[in-house]
Amino acid sequence: MKQIAFFCSLIAGVGLGTSAQAQQPFTNCSAAFVGKKMVVDTYTPAGKCQLAAAATGTLTVQTVALSTTESKAVDPIDFKVAIRDKATGTLHLYSEETYRRVPVENVLARCKKGDQIVLLTVDTRYALPHNEILVQ
Repeated sequence: MKQIAFFCSLIAGVGLGTSAQAQQPFTNCSAAFVGKKMVVDTYTPAGKCQLAAAATGTLTVQTVALSTTESKAVDPIDFKVAIRDKATGTLHLYSEETYRRVPVENVLARCKKGDQIVLLTVDTRYALPHNEILVQ
């Protein structure tokens, strides 16, 4: 009888532990940064992401603390990089790697004017609404 009670308790514990780990998707805001500067001009639905072809620095995706006066990077998160070709609209992976940071000049070396750098989060907890960056 004790074994049955133990196994029932174990099963209940595992079930509760598993459901407690479930996260609501897209509950944390994040944004792309080059150095300490956020790429999107304003973190609103109308925000635009553009980057000069000669830009240098480290490209990251980070959670953000948003206020009426500033948008501050908090913690880096994992992301993948893809490039959308302007001429064909084809989206291809820049690399199979998952990044926390990547030199932006390395990514831009594979882009032409009008292409878009597309950033993909690898964890559904993070919303990245401005994930396409137009190369100028």
